[in-house]
Amino acid sequence: MADKYSSFSELAANERLHIDYQIRILDRHSEVIIFAPHGGWIEPNTAELAEAIAGQDFSFYAFEALKNAPHGHYHITSHRFDEPKAIELLSRSRIAVAIHGRRNEGSDSIWLGGLAVELRDAIGASLADAGFKAELNSRLQGQNTTNICNRTSSGEGVQLELSKDLRDQLATSSELLSAFCGAVRTSVVEASSKRTC
Repeated sequence: MADKYSSFSELAANERLHIDYQIRILDRHSEVIIFAPHGGWIEPNTAELAEAIAGQDFSFYAFEALKNAPHGHYHITSHRFDEPKAIELLSRSRIAVAIHGRRNEGSDSIWLGGLAVELRDAIGASLADAGFKAELNSRLQGQNTTNICNRTSSGEGVQLELSKDLRDQLATSSELLSAFCGAVRTSVVEASSKRTC
């Protein structure tokens, strides 16, 4: 289904904050932000996964649909996602990882995208070491400079696309969730430390 709205301002003019959708922010003044632009009923469990990866030290952002509706009703595609608080928070962050959901399409492989190629590949390797399948995303590459994951101060970020089955598994297994979050965090922490060395 095509997106109903092409911008956040259009969505906000027609939907009700705290009734139809909500925005959750934990601004920890970190150079790292983990976020889910399609949380809640849009791509279930993505906001919860982003928050778990963020932990107690990285900044966190989620746009969440509070009502179950067709996918395109609250979904604003990533290169058009322009919610002002997200843009402001991303602009103050050097490293960004966006968590997205995708349909089950024959594989639980995590699709890797974004312009932060070095970090993207490091996360892929770390996920593989932790027992997850990961591969470059050939369909949703996240290469657009206006993609929300690339709206950082460095002009690049990473996006991870997780199948519904994998998201469901992560939501019900604390052991699997810990392994997933640890793998992503390991690469992000290493990328963050490179600047301070």
